Amino acid sequence: MINKEKIHILELYNKGLELYRAKKFVEAKNYFQKCLEILPEDGPSQVYVERCDYFIKNPPPADWDGVFVMTTK
Repeated sequence: MINKEKIHILELYNKGLELYRAKKFVEAKNYFQKCLEILPEDGPSQVYVERCDYFIKNPPPADWDGVFVMTTK
Protein backbone atom coordinates (compact mmCIF):
# COMPACT_ATOMS: atom_id res chain seq x y z
CA MET A 1 0.00 0.00 0.00
CA ILE A 2 1.30 3.44 -0.92
CA ASN A 3 0.92 6.06 1.79
CA LYS A 4 0.51 9.80 1.41
CA GLU A 5 4.13 10.50 2.36
CA LYS A 6 5.44 8.28 -0.44
CA ILE A 7 3.11 9.94 -2.93
CA HIS A 8 4.35 13.36 -1.78
CA ILE A 9 8.00 12.30 -2.15
CA LEU A 10 7.28 10.97 -5.64
CA GLU A 11 5.61 14.25 -6.62
CA LEU A 12 8.60 16.24 -5.32
CA TYR A 13 11.04 13.92 -7.08
CA ASN A 14 9.18 14.13 -10.40
CA LYS A 15 9.10 17.93 -10.22
CA GLY A 16 12.83 17.95 -9.45
CA LEU A 17 13.50 15.68 -12.40
CA GLU A 18 11.43 17.92 -14.69
CA LEU A 19 13.43 20.98 -13.58
CA TYR A 20 16.72 19.08 -13.90
CA ARG A 21 15.94 18.14 -17.49
CA ALA A 22 15.06 21.80 -18.16
CA LYS A 23 18.54 22.77 -16.87
CA LYS A 24 17.07 24.57 -13.86
CA PHE A 25 19.55 22.99 -11.50
CA VAL A 26 19.15 25.30 -8.49
CA GLU A 27 15.39 24.79 -8.45
CA ALA A 28 15.72 21.06 -9.11
CA LYS A 29 18.18 20.68 -6.23
CA ASN A 30 15.64 22.27 -3.89
CA TYR A 31 13.06 19.61 -4.78
CA PHE A 32 15.52 16.74 -4.34
CA GLN A 33 16.57 18.19 -0.97
CA LYS A 34 12.92 18.30 0.09
CA CYS A 35 12.73 14.58 -0.73
CA LEU A 36 15.78 13.98 1.46
CA GLU A 37 14.24 15.92 4.35
CA ILE A 38 11.41 13.40 4.32
CA LEU A 39 13.42 10.32 3.38
CA PRO A 40 17.15 10.91 4.07
CA GLU A 41 18.20 7.54 2.65
CA ASP A 42 16.64 8.19 -0.79
CA GLY A 43 19.54 7.28 -3.07
CA PRO A 44 18.20 8.74 -6.33
CA SER A 45 17.57 12.13 -4.71
CA GLN A 46 21.07 12.09 -3.22
CA VAL A 47 22.55 11.43 -6.65
CA TYR A 48 20.56 14.23 -8.26
CA VAL A 49 21.58 16.72 -5.55
CA GLU A 50 25.22 15.92 -6.40
CA ARG A 51 24.56 16.23 -10.14
CA CYS A 52 22.76 19.53 -9.66
CA ASP A 53 25.73 20.82 -7.66
CA TYR A 54 28.03 19.76 -10.49
CA PHE A 55 25.94 21.41 -13.21
CA ILE A 56 25.47 24.60 -11.18
CA LYS A 57 29.27 24.96 -11.24
CA ASN A 58 29.75 23.44 -14.72
CA PRO A 59 26.73 24.21 -16.91
CA PRO A 60 26.11 21.70 -19.69
CA PRO A 61 26.24 22.74 -23.36
CA ALA A 62 23.16 24.19 -25.04
CA ASP A 63 22.49 20.91 -26.87
CA TRP A 64 22.68 18.80 -23.68
CA ASP A 65 20.38 15.79 -23.86
CA GLY A 66 20.09 15.22 -20.11
CA VAL A 67 22.67 12.46 -19.94
CA PHE A 68 25.23 12.67 -17.14
CA VAL A 69 28.63 11.38 -18.22
CA MET A 70 30.87 10.22 -15.40
CA THR A 71 34.44 11.41 -15.82
CA THR A 72 35.89 9.62 -12.76
CA LYS A 73 35.37 6.28 -11.15
